[in-house]
Amino acid sequence: MKSAVVENHKNIIKNIEKPELNNRKGAIVQVYGCGLCGSDIVKLRTGKAQNGTVLGHEIVGKIVEINTDTNFKVNDAIVSSHHIPCFNCDYCKNEHYSMCEHFKATNIFPGGFSEYIFLSEEHLKNVAYNVPANMTYEEISFYEPLGCIVRAVKRTKLNKNSTVLVVGLGSIGYLSGQAFNAIYDCKTFGCDLLEERINLACKSGIESFNSSDFEKSKQYIKEKTNNMGVDAVFMTSGSDKAIELALKTVRNGGKIVVFASTPNNMGYYNNEIYYRELTIFGSYSPAPVDLKTSYELLKSGKIKVKNISTVYDLNNIQQAFDDTINNKIFKAYIKIKE
Repeated sequence: MKSAVVENHKNIIKNIEKPELNNRKGAIVQVYGCGLCGSDIVKLRTGKAQNGTVLGHEIVGKIVEINTDTNFKVNDAIVSSHHIPCFNCDYCKNEHYSMCEHFKATNIFPGGFSEYIFLSEEHLKNVAYNVPANMTYEEISFYEPLGCIVRAVKRTKLNKNSTVLVVGLGSIGYLSGQAFNAIYDCKTFGCDLLEERINLACKSGIESFNSSDFEKSKQYIKEKTNNMGVDAVFMTSGSDKAIELALKTVRNGGKIVVFASTPNNMGYYNNEIYYRELTIFGSYSPAPVDLKTSYELLKSGKIKVKNISTVYDLNNIQQAFDDTINNKIFKAYIKIKE
């Protein structure tokens, strides 16, 4: 089968062995398409994805073989996530599901940028759903990334009508602003350096502005929040400078949610945290309950994802990576089956 295989920091199209059931519990899924995640780019560029790896996990496809005690059947179009917690370890009992060793070990095989994958029965029982009749494959492919966002938004634990600033309005920031509005009925602001992203966020109900000048950004937020600052800052930007912006715009006693890595691994100032009683925490991957919420938000239309992806053929996957890195597109969807 055709797959995009990592080779020296590039995706090379190769024919590799198709996965087989071999009496295992699970399913063989023909992949229709797979969204390109920022983590795929980080893994490729940093070398965390070793040669021979097939990346991709935001999958949509059709079951072609199945051997499970589930209600799924051959020819079902499904969407699935790639990790499942054990629900029994100390991490899971404290709701830190993405720290669970079982969570880290489970995955789809060989990876979503392939014509076929193997999904275990555990995946089908916990993190897979039928594609809604009212959605395209491109649209429902946002199921997993939105699930990550849902978990982070829920963990922020805000009151109704709280104020939030989403820093970075790429696809994750765009979804995050909508998720805060849907879950908490917040007043959500957004900021970015690219005007096209700012305009798109405004159309979705996120009051957004250009944050190239931090002092002007601080003043803008102060004016909008009775000189207080926002209750929470949601950090989707991978820029080290965004840390300074977060500290300038969050209120005393507020929260900063770290939802992206930064190149120089910089941190927040101890004395800012101490004297201002700030809460800073990270969140990056969802539990099954968050994926269920994600699925319902997408299916109901409360989160809008129509026509925001650029579609690439599997043969052009490296172009999708390059265009994403260079901010030429908003979100890439790799179409694998015609």
